[in-house]
Amino acid sequence: MQRLNSEPVDVSGRTYERALVWFRRDLRNFDHAALYDALSSAGDVYAAFVFDRAILDSLPRSDRRVEFIRDSVAQLDAALVAAGGGLIVLHDHAREAIPALARELGVHAVFANRDYEPAAIARDRAVAASLAQDGIPYHDCKDQVIFERDEIVAQSGRPYGVFTPYRNAWLRSLTPAHLRSHPVAEEEHRLRRLPGTPPVPSLEALGFAATNLRDTGVVPGMDGGAALFTEFRDRIDAYPSTRDFPAIDATSRLSVHLRFGTVSVRELAAFAHARSLERGGDGARTWLSELAWREFFAQVLWHRPDVVDHSYRAEYENLRFRNDRALFASWCEGRTGYPLVDAGMRELDTTGFMHNRMRMVAASFLVKDLLCDWRWGERFFAEKLLDYDLASNNGNWQWAASTGCDAQPYFRMFNPVAQSERFDPDGAYIRRFVPELRALDSGAIHAPWKLAPDAQHAKGVVVGRDYPAPVVDHASSRAAALEMFKAARA
Repeated sequence: MQRLNSEPVDVSGRTYERALVWFRRDLRNFDHAALYDALSSAGDVYAAFVFDRAILDSLPRSDRRVEFIRDSVAQLDAALVAAGGGLIVLHDHAREAIPALARELGVHAVFANRDYEPAAIARDRAVAASLAQDGIPYHDCKDQVIFERDEIVAQSGRPYGVFTPYRNAWLRSLTPAHLRSHPVAEEEHRLRRLPGTPPVPSLEALGFAATNLRDTGVVPGMDGGAALFTEFRDRIDAYPSTRDFPAIDATSRLSVHLRFGTVSVRELAAFAHARSLERGGDGARTWLSELAWREFFAQVLWHRPDVVDHSYRAEYENLRFRNDRALFASWCEGRTGYPLVDAGMRELDTTGFMHNRMRMVAASFLVKDLLCDWRWGERFFAEKLLDYDLASNNGNWQWAASTGCDAQPYFRMFNPVAQSERFDPDGAYIRRFVPELRALDSGAIHAPWKLAPDAQHAKGVVVGRDYPAPVVDHASSRAAALEMFKAARA
């Protein structure tokens, strides 16, 4: 695979008179690899962010992610201004805008942190090629992961396709150097602000409308990430025993901050690694494995970009899904008649977030109960998730669909009622997002269609009137799914 210029930057002296740092999914001014390398190697450093129209133009006008990014960019700009610099914020196509800005500023190098998604790789190659025509080197840096690309491979030299040996190799390879912070603050006096730089544009100026982002409790930017991390550290010890229960605030909720780089993955991993070595550090060990899962899927995508549209396992590329549009719509709308599935889908629509256990349940239900193509669900999540990350979303969907690497075996299927009874035993999560079922007790709420008709009327929850009847029978769907997979394997 062709790579961008990733040669080490000469930080022994001032290699460049002026440099430009291009911020993307790394919206912070601390422990930032590209910013550190630029400040270490250039006398004057400018910073820029592009609201890339190649991405934004196709989004709905009320996309929560744009609001999160815009507010995070504003906070980053304020931090850089306080240090004597500031952001040059553009609303344009990044492929053309960054080379044009580099020429306008007369910089001698451009620095950015690497991205591993196929579209981003293509964009960065185009930018690097355009800069090269003007004699401006493009330096890309590792920042959003601890280990990237082919740094963790099997002894055969091939990429891992199973998580557990990958995680073990990941942990064995971890050294203090991998977790060391980049001391940006020591060189921030080299930041420069372009005279007459306009303020960060409003959402309206970008063509977007405000959402309910803040109402859902999400605080964008570095402040939001730091607050969540501080709060999570106090309860990380309970993480293994509570993380699967969606009604409990047990997870870190840092996924969106990792996605847009308002936290440092090195800082998170350093804390978790140190805590995991302590007595009773099971919570930190479990969470550190979750960070490794994120990097496992990132290296899968880098090695196998074809998984974006194709099954990782070739034998499942042509599964004969039924792909019933009406059933898919019932799933999207949280109207399947299975309360736990519907609660998860409504949480997603209402907040832009879905608990990880619920993502697995919802994905399994779409593929193995409704017999819809996993790609339909993956793309729907891509539209809705605030923390959407291509590598993780694709990897987890293919895991649930049994088409991916280290996937759940095809014959293992989540029973939506059993999952509900186990992980939302008193129905608290269901009641929060499916309010029409609030009157039901914890015995009936998981499968309201089993309640006798007179009891349904007494509770004011008549199935088929107040809440949908199940759109499929789980046992029948399970048998059909088994046949579908067996036919593909034949």
